[in-house]
Amino acid sequence: MTATDPALTALAQGWCALSLLHGKIEAHIERALQGRHDLSVREYSLLDVLSRQHEGDGGHLQMKQVADAVVLSQSATTRLVTRLEDRGLLERYLCPTDRRGIYTNVTEAGLKLLQEARPTNDAALREALDEAAKNPEMAPLVRVVETLKAPVPA
Repeated sequence: MTATDPALTALAQGWCALSLLHGKIEAHIERALQGRHDLSVREYSLLDVLSRQHEGDGGHLQMKQVADAVVLSQSATTRLVTRLEDRGLLERYLCPTDRRGIYTNVTEAGLKLLQEARPTNDAALREALDEAAKNPEMAPLVRVVETLKAPVPA
């Protein structure tokens, strides 16, 4: 394959379209969450991921798992956790069986904010997808997004 190969160009164009759709959706959700709840998309995602933890086997996520779930580096995830902890939305504690492990839980205030923000997130996502679907080049991507299920982490 060369840089002028039509297949490579089509592949690059497909990636560009997907990236553009993602950017438009994320920006729309970001404006809605910031404006109504003083939350970024990443903060919302982190609260959402951590709110799904439970007690018992496999109930808590290691920071690497959290970083993978919110698509950030471990250092960026740590900074994000610290910001939300400073706002009283998260709390950290040592793993009772491995004192090197640190868990992060959503506080009651964090759960309340997440519950308030979830309809905003969902409505903004729907609005962004509906707007993108008006573009004939984006419509197929929107249809795919509407049918996908989130992959189960390994």
